[in-house]
Amino acid sequence: MRIGKKKSRLVPAALVVLAVVVVSTLFWGWSFLNSPAQDKGREVLVTIPSGSSFVSASRMLVDAGVVRSLKAFVFFGKIKGLSNNIQAGELMFRTDMTPAQVLDVLTKGKAVSYHVTIPEGFTIQQVSALLAEKGLGDADRFLERARNGNFARGLGLPADSLEGFLFPETYSWPKGLTEEEILGRMVDKYKTVFTDAMRARAREIGMTEIEVVTLASIIEKETGAPEEREKVSAVFHNRLAKGYRLQTDPTVIYGIESFNGNLTKADLLNDHPYNTYTRSGLPAGPIANPGKASLMAALYPAQVSYLYFVAKGDGTHVFSNTLVEHNKAVAMYQLGGNSR
Repeated sequence: MRIGKKKSRLVPAALVVLAVVVVSTLFWGWSFLNSPAQDKGREVLVTIPSGSSFVSASRMLVDAGVVRSLKAFVFFGKIKGLSNNIQAGELMFRTDMTPAQVLDVLTKGKAVSYHVTIPEGFTIQQVSALLAEKGLGDADRFLERARNGNFARGLGLPADSLEGFLFPETYSWPKGLTEEEILGRMVDKYKTVFTDAMRARAREIGMTEIEVVTLASIIEKETGAPEEREKVSAVFHNRLAKGYRLQTDPTVIYGIESFNGNLTKADLLNDHPYNTYTRSGLPAGPIANPGKASLMAALYPAQVSYLYFVAKGDGTHVFSNTLVEHNKAVAMYQLGGNSR
């Protein structure tokens, strides 16, 4: 009889303790969620690398003074079911944000974007340097990836490097992306530009996609005058059709490591896979990253019979049908300089 009474007293006591624990936990949770890490607010940029776990991202927020308790914040994120939804990139927080507000930014916020313009005609080396200069990654890592044949083929490219396929464009990216992700997004842009219709046109004129990109890269480097692209393309198409060597300086320069800006006769005679003075046909691959206009020019050359062109010194060229005409133009505009 006494034992029964004792048990009956224990049940209400246990319920009271449980109620106290629940209320205390709820109060603690409410207090935590509504209490900022610091009373004095200041903006803090925190870079969350791509692929970071929720715990590692939370630790960064603690180190930045945005979150007070790592364990409590991680627990809160898991309870909310948001621990797998973190945003990568550079996120803006304030130290007077509540944990609930911090979690909202971490899982739904928009990363700070950085704009970078890749000019038409830049090589992978120039692109890598520019991306590193903008703080978006390591130049050596960019270049190593861009020259890696397995990486290029893994992106679905018909080439052993990314040269020619890093599409020139103004991009907007958050910090925190890997070098591979950034290069992949540039290749994705190229894929949206080089359409199935362009591939069909390439087959129509007897060229592969890589050959079109290679020719377009030469066109891009040879003229800065938009109205000349189709004519320059025609010269190269005509020379290829006749079995003439292309004899274009930019390809030679591309094959010279650490080119000093002075192209010599010895350079023109030094044979390598990109020397179109010593080798027939197109060079070993693209020599730069062409824009859409040059890609289209490579596919649709002007209907002219030109076989030569020479720079006038003002950014434009004189086009000729015969070597005699060409030599006269060289004498007038180049004063004995190298002809194309």
